[in-house]
Amino acid sequence: MTKVINERTTLNNYYNVKSSTLLANDLINLEITDKHRLITFDIKDLYVNIPIQETINITKDMLQRNNDPQTTHQILTLLKLILEQNYFRFQQQFFKPNQGVAMGSPISGLIAEIFLQHNENKHIKQILDTKHIAFYTRYVDDILVIYDSTRLSPQDIHTYINGIHQNIKLKATPEENSAIDFLDLTITRIHNRLQIDIHRKPTATDTTINFQSNHPTEQKIAAYRHHINRMYNLPLDQDKRQREWETIKTMGKNNDVPSQVLHKLHRKLKHKKPRPKPETADREKWTTFTYHSPKIRAITNLFKNTNINIAFKPATTTEKYLRQKTLHTTPVYDRSGVYTISCKTCQKTYVGQTSRMLRTRHQEHIRYIRNNDPKSAYSLHILNQNHEYGPIQDTMKLIKGVEEQTMLLPLEQLYIHTLHNKDELIPEQTPQENNPIYEILQNMDRT
Repeated sequence: MTKVINERTTLNNYYNVKSSTLLANDLINLEITDKHRLITFDIKDLYVNIPIQETINITKDMLQRNNDPQTTHQILTLLKLILEQNYFRFQQQFFKPNQGVAMGSPISGLIAEIFLQHNENKHIKQILDTKHIAFYTRYVDDILVIYDSTRLSPQDIHTYINGIHQNIKLKATPEENSAIDFLDLTITRIHNRLQIDIHRKPTATDTTINFQSNHPTEQKIAAYRHHINRMYNLPLDQDKRQREWETIKTMGKNNDVPSQVLHKLHRKLKHKKPRPKPETADREKWTTFTYHSPKIRAITNLFKNTNINIAFKPATTTEKYLRQKTLHTTPVYDRSGVYTISCKTCQKTYVGQTSRMLRTRHQEHIRYIRNNDPKSAYSLHILNQNHEYGPIQDTMKLIKGVEEQTMLLPLEQLYIHTLHNKDELIPEQTPQENNPIYEILQNMDRT
């Protein structure tokens, strides 16, 4: 729905900024005087105070400009249905707020923007036209204003913006010692220009993923890549840039990042040239691997020359530590997964998979044999070789319990390859075409 509304409406984005880097470059080119002052506003509890019906009406007006009545009606019907599904659970009870949009919903940010930009277009333009305010910008629920102190007071601005809509209330923070913090910037007035520095909150710990942890290197240096890129993208003077680099080095030292790794990354990003994006690019394809150890790269490297990008997820998460472990109380032959069933005569093994109970699958194999029906490779082996089969407890083993059905086939093929290479597989069962991933996994298991 977010995509549909974005495609069929137009948000002008006159008064909001996309990033602190763009904002910083706008501010250093802004002409001010000694009379100008800085003030920020924080919108209190934005999402829970969005008036739903009013915002739907605003969206309707926007849709009617570029869409036929039937399309507009369909989109609004679905939008209303989505916005009404604003439930949450607390202490085993469900609650439904009287107003506002759901926190974390993909559409909530767009709905908030539609509501805020509608009100900004009606009211902010008027005060900007008076020239009493030299600059106004917003990032989500944070607002920065630069005003003429001879014509307006902070209280005047606060009263005006607070009166725009009854649901929107703001907390004001005036400048202190000619400086103010906004986003991750410290903005300082120096005569008729603004100077930029990097702001860190007092609560910042500068803790990153420790370099000794079992994570991909890309993830362990991601924070430093961000900090170094920001250091060069922001319009900082040389002293501030050097001070930031010293801060980054201290952060790296505290998180066990080798100095040579940090300096190599610094050199790379310092001389990095922007790569132009292709005008018509195919949608990127991504797949995820769990990062158990660096050995996983033996598999992911197979995708290097393909159009598939690799993302890693950690093997250990906070959820795994907090979630109570449950022991399997289901009898093994009542479970599903990948199994082996052996021949009592030659001790060779058949590998199979089932999403049903193992005992059900074992009964099917025995029925095939008794009916002289070579329907499975196992029954074919017993019938052709005139070998002996046995009861389930003597011949059948669950080698991998599987709850995710999509994993049954690849795991079955892995174990077929493994037992075939060990010469433990019945001759009637052969692996599918050679797969380099299975070979790598077997080599990793041996090491």
